[in-house]
Amino acid sequence: MSAGMKVGLFGGSFNPAHDGHAHVAETALRRLDLDRVVWLVSPQNPLKDRGQTAPLAERMVSARTVARAPHMVVSDFETRVGTSWTVDTLRVLKRRHPGVRFVWLMGSDNLENFHRWRGWTDIMRMMPVAVVARPGSLLESRSAPAARRFAGQRVSSSVARMLPLMTAPAWTYLTAPLNPSSSTALRAAKGHERCG
Repeated sequence: MSAGMKVGLFGGSFNPAHDGHAHVAETALRRLDLDRVVWLVSPQNPLKDRGQTAPLAERMVSARTVARAPHMVVSDFETRVGTSWTVDTLRVLKRRHPGVRFVWLMGSDNLENFHRWRGWTDIMRMMPVAVVARPGSLLESRSAPAARRFAGQRVSSSVARMLPLMTAPAWTYLTAPLNPSSSTALRAAKGHERCG
C-alpha cells in the first residue's frame, strides 16, 4: 500500500466467507472508488465462541475463494501483529501506512452491534466508515446506537466516492441489491449435513 491509495478494510471471522461478504466488499470497492479492499481475517473474534470458529488457515482459504474480484487482498495481518481488537489493528495500520486513505467497511448487520465493540467510538473517529445494507438488519441498523451517536456525521450515499478523502468521523450507508448469504446459515447447513 502506498501513500494516496484509497483502501477499504473489511474485517471479520469469515467463518466461513460467503457471497454476502463478497457483495459488501465489491459494493464498497465500486461505490467508494477504492483502489483495493483488504479482507482482515480475524485470528479469533473476542466476541464469538472459540469452539465454533474454524481454524484460521481454513478461514483464510474460504476468504480467498470468495474474494475473487480484482483488487481484493486477503490478509492475516492481525495474527502477524498480534492484535485481537479491531481498534488496535486499525491503529497499527494507520501508523505503518500514514499516507493511505483507509475506510472501515462493514455490513449493516455489524452496525447493529457496533456499540459493543471495544473502542467503537475511536474507530469512528479514526477513519471514515462505510456500511453496506444486509438482509435482516435494514431498519435496526439505521437506528442502532452507533448510527444515532454519529447521526450528524453521516454523509449521503450520493457523495460516497468522496468518503475516503473525508476526515473522520464521517460515515455513509450504502444500499444495493441484497445478498442473503450468511455464515450462521452456512455453518448450520454444514452441521445438518454431518447429522443427516
